[in-house]
Amino acid sequence: MYNIITNLLVLLQVQQKIISILFLLATSKPLKYDSSQSCDKVPYHRIVIDQMPVIKEVKKFDYTQLLSEYLKNTGKVLKPVKRHENSKNSVPENLRCPCCNAPAEYIYDNTGGRGSFQCKVCKSRFNHKSRFSKQVQFKCPHCGHALSRMKERSCFYIWKCTSLDCSFYKDNLNSLSKKEREIFKLKPENFKLHYIFREFTTDFVPLSSSPNYEIPSSSLSRIYSSSHTLGLILTYSINYGLSARKTASILYDVHGLKISHQTVINYRNMVSFVIKPFLDNYPYEISSDIAADETYIRVNGKWNYIFFYIDTIRKTILSYYTSPHRDTESCIIATDYVLSKFKEIPEDLSFTTDGNPIYLLAQYWFSTRGINFDVNQVIGLKNQDELSKKLRPFKQAVERHNRSFKTNYRSSHGFGSRGGSVAYVTLFCAFFNFLRPHMALDYEVPVKIPELQNLPNMPAKWLKLIEMSQNYIRKHQDLIQ
Repeated sequence: MYNIITNLLVLLQVQQKIISILFLLATSKPLKYDSSQSCDKVPYHRIVIDQMPVIKEVKKFDYTQLLSEYLKNTGKVLKPVKRHENSKNSVPENLRCPCCNAPAEYIYDNTGGRGSFQCKVCKSRFNHKSRFSKQVQFKCPHCGHALSRMKERSCFYIWKCTSLDCSFYKDNLNSLSKKEREIFKLKPENFKLHYIFREFTTDFVPLSSSPNYEIPSSSLSRIYSSSHTLGLILTYSINYGLSARKTASILYDVHGLKISHQTVINYRNMVSFVIKPFLDNYPYEISSDIAADETYIRVNGKWNYIFFYIDTIRKTILSYYTSPHRDTESCIIATDYVLSKFKEIPEDLSFTTDGNPIYLLAQYWFSTRGINFDVNQVIGLKNQDELSKKLRPFKQAVERHNRSFKTNYRSSHGFGSRGGSVAYVTLFCAFFNFLRPHMALDYEVPVKIPELQNLPNMPAKWLKLIEMSQNYIRKHQDLIQ
């Protein structure tokens, strides 16, 4: 009994100390916020796309032919490399020269085991790790120095001119202010002074024809509900942004139709398959002012991204590519969906975007393939120049569109698969382009289809849109796998 009382007293003393410490922390002065450390005041450099490098193909030789020429010119046979018996700097037996294909017995260890070699036949120097990939050589257009591959991204390599005598580097260094030079000494990685080139590795074909579309497991011809019920499902779940469960509930409570929420999802997926070719290949009238932005969507518990491109004048959605990654390759694909809709790309075509560098990289990728357009970036909430002030309404237009999409999408709380997310986004874009009145167009739909104008209600319009899409597929069977 005595031990129990003693332990309780010790526990009470410990608790009293903890309470006193917490009280001191609560009554102490809060840490002062240093406004100088605000993230808004941290300087950064926007991405800069340099000009194309000088590309020099690596010349290939045949070592047998070079050995024959050496014998003819000197009258002697070029002997293999003589190595010491106890030499630690051995050359791998399977190593061959990348320039003339000479075997290992004609190759020197050029740096004492550190991976650099020299061929005795063609006199070329090479590295063991990159001897197979070096098909071309990139040289700096300012100084002619060979570029070094520094980093590897998801769809491109970053090459850099490391020469300190490069005129490009010297000019950028001399242009720094006194304060910037002090920062450069401490954090040189914050400045872009050397020439940089990005070699894209993606084999995507620009302006490709419309992709093949996946065939769903079931067909609209096999559904058990009436066509009017299908129109009601699309109206409630797409037009009014109700979740699948709420759509099933309102069908039962109001219309007396007992349909499960999974059936609602299945019907949406089937309709999206039918409508998608019609939506993607409709002959839109497109202006030269297009705004682009990406927004979030929840797929299988993870954030995915939708790249929306809209015509800021006619308020139509031109691209709605969904991707698990917000990277340059996804941006290239989304941009190509827009460019492929033009019969001829206008000279004054421009995209208004935010400060995400992937749009500039996509522009650069298309320019290397002879497809040119402008990308104007509007960064931050305040206009930094006259161009930002002029283009701010375009950026706000695509942001308003994203808010409209999120208002409809929010009730779904995400999707269980990427196919389900693509289906929902497809139906939303069809509703936005063909069925939804827009306030900026005096409450007219962005794309007027005469067959839809005089129909009495929204379910009938959805059914007519499905019928037109089915007729389009019958005429273009090559779009379907």
